[in-house]
Amino acid sequence: MLKYFLSFCVLLTGGVLQSQTAVNTVYVPVDSADFFLQKGLTEKQNGRRMESLKNFEKAVRYDSSSKAIITELAAAYHDLRKYNNSLLMYKKLISMGDANPALYKQVMQLCYQMKQNEEVIVYAQQLKKLDPSEKVSYYLGKANYEMDNYGDAIKFLNEAANEDPANAEVPYMIARSYADMMNYKLAIPFFKKAIELDPAKNYWIYEMGLICYAMHDDKNALKYILEAGEKGMKRDNDYLENLAIAYLNVGNLDSGVAMLNEILKRRPSDMNILNMVAEAYYYKGKFDLAIEYWDRVLEYDKENATALYMIGMSYQKKGGKENTEKGITLCDKAIELDPSLANLKQKKMMAGL
Repeated sequence: MLKYFLSFCVLLTGGVLQSQTAVNTVYVPVDSADFFLQKGLTEKQNGRRMESLKNFEKAVRYDSSSKAIITELAAAYHDLRKYNNSLLMYKKLISMGDANPALYKQVMQLCYQMKQNEEVIVYAQQLKKLDPSEKVSYYLGKANYEMDNYGDAIKFLNEAANEDPANAEVPYMIARSYADMMNYKLAIPFFKKAIELDPAKNYWIYEMGLICYAMHDDKNALKYILEAGEKGMKRDNDYLENLAIAYLNVGNLDSGVAMLNEILKRRPSDMNILNMVAEAYYYKGKFDLAIEYWDRVLEYDKENATALYMIGMSYQKKGGKENTEKGITLCDKAIELDPSLANLKQKKMMAGL
């Protein structure tokens, strides 16, 4: 009986101890925000970025006014390229009175990265007030350019050129500003400066070639378009077409037509290219070849009155009674299909007087 009683006491005591432990587990006060913050920091230290973010997100649910938590959350979002969320958190820190230059710079750069140009200007100006030594002119220039405010863009980009003379993007953006205003003459020196600073930018060289073309500087247009190709510019259809035009403009018919035929291998029914080849041959007096290409236009569009009219003109240009009569007949047939071509005929008659 005594043995049984002692055993019962031991069991009772153990049960009381176990129950007390359970009570302690439930009722010990826990700072949940701090708990998840510390857990997030541990995961961050161990390189588990997604897990650290999840913990910071849990922490902020318990305490949305903690600068420490919001700072870590903003950095975690940024690290995982969740830039919009990161920007919201950094802006929240500013609204909480954390106005330091590093924070304003981070927000400015994120706004720039996300093409929020008006915001870029706001935060760049505020950053400059906090720290006059900060170089923000490039951001202001680029943002104004993206907003088509070319006057301010050029002003700030010229300041940026003094702040960072080695930045090739600066003269390039000035060149683009002038080019977008169709002030090509002022654009060219800045294109040259940009390419001098970064010769590997083949697209900039190509753009300068197109600017020269717009200025009717055909020799340099061909030079720069070719140079862009030599430096790796992709020979897509647009490049080949512009190169062909550059060749034709300097009188190099064979090279120009070769480029256009390269496009026709990929786009055999491209009416624009077929007409370009036909016109190139026509104005060089190669009328049989011109007729060949306008015939190809008619294969794809039997009602193309302009192609038919130009075939008629080609026959007349070849000379001889038979060709002339055939040409006149074809031109008259084309005018029946499109009476507006009669005006073209009248102009050609007046030109021959």
